[in-house]
Amino acid sequence: MSKLVVASYCTTFLKSEMLHIYRQVTGLRDVQTFVMTKKKQNTDRFPFDDIEVIPAPRPNLFRHGWLKFVERQPPIVYRGEYQLLANLLERRGADVMHIYFGHTGVHLLPFIQCWAKPCIVSFHGADVMLKAESPDYAAKLKKVFQSVPLVLARSRSLERRLIRLGCPAEKIRINRTGIPLSQFPVARRKAPVNGQWKFLQACRLIPKKGLTTCLRAFALFHRENPRSELLIAGKGPLQPVLEALAVQLGVSEHVHFTGFLSQQALLELYHSCHVFLHPSEMPADENQEGIPNSILEAMATGMPVLATRHGGIPEAVEEGRCGALVEERNYQALAAEMKKITREPYSFSEMGLLASESVSAHFEQRLHIAQLEAHYREAVELAEEAEARVQTEAPVVAPPFQQERVPAK
Repeated sequence: MSKLVVASYCTTFLKSEMLHIYRQVTGLRDVQTFVMTKKKQNTDRFPFDDIEVIPAPRPNLFRHGWLKFVERQPPIVYRGEYQLLANLLERRGADVMHIYFGHTGVHLLPFIQCWAKPCIVSFHGADVMLKAESPDYAAKLKKVFQSVPLVLARSRSLERRLIRLGCPAEKIRINRTGIPLSQFPVARRKAPVNGQWKFLQACRLIPKKGLTTCLRAFALFHRENPRSELLIAGKGPLQPVLEALAVQLGVSEHVHFTGFLSQQALLELYHSCHVFLHPSEMPADENQEGIPNSILEAMATGMPVLATRHGGIPEAVEEGRCGALVEERNYQALAAEMKKITREPYSFSEMGLLASESVSAHFEQRLHIAQLEAHYREAVELAEEAEARVQTEAPVVAPPFQQERVPAK
């Protein structure tokens, strides 16, 4: 029996923060996959042999203008992308297309509705946010939900958000992005005898990561622990703001911005630090976390985590066992937990080991890759069953994800 062929569609393959997608695509074993993308990026960091770069369609200004302004067709039609996708998928013999990110699913909606085979869309966090520049985004998302057999969510928190946005609960499957444990060996940590505690946060430097909360909490902790240090690994637009805040708080000499690190350098940093911080927060547009990869990686190496009750974080960090959780933006509570965990060296060390055990039990990559492959097979089976009902029970209306679907020309 031949393997299922999955087209993994990601508009850019891959941005630096999309390591979890790379791990998924390269981790597939029981299905065959190729990548479809409009742009290749960071190829040294994310090498992959089978990538189909979707060519830019040849412009026909008259046809473009007619479809856009007279017929009011969506961008995928008037830009000429539709037929390019159909031809590519037919040539590769794809059985199912996995579309990464909800906003890409919205863009591809006309294709999803008309392609003869099933698509699934996975949601990762930022793609459930409200978009001021696209007021009809939520309405379009509902159409995406109607047009696919399955929807994937990285966490239970995202699942609840998708349901509020109109996705039928029975269509949602949890699709956690596990980590390769062999790449993150455990290091048993001991409390520093000289009080030189090292705290670490690794993430993109953007608002939802709660970095200002982290800095303010560290400043409070540092008053009583003047030899402590905070390391912030990552890049992003907030760095100048954070550097200025560190100066304002009087801790700039003890806060170190490492920039973006390779996986090996980041692993070494995990092993050299004591406690991981990640006080994520929900912005007004509800751009939220799934489960941050860096939390899972830090836990795998034996670091306890102090974070917030945000998004999918409580699904990974068990309070009182793997670390502690506080409310969003409450830097005083975070500082209190930092003081508490460093005053109990035995508890600190044991929490780190329990964190590692928890990741091993619940977030091992191979387990979640196998589940993803099962979701692909389920999507194909659901589409085949729906097609059979349409053919044998006409004029019974087809299920929503099969309506309007006709074979691509």
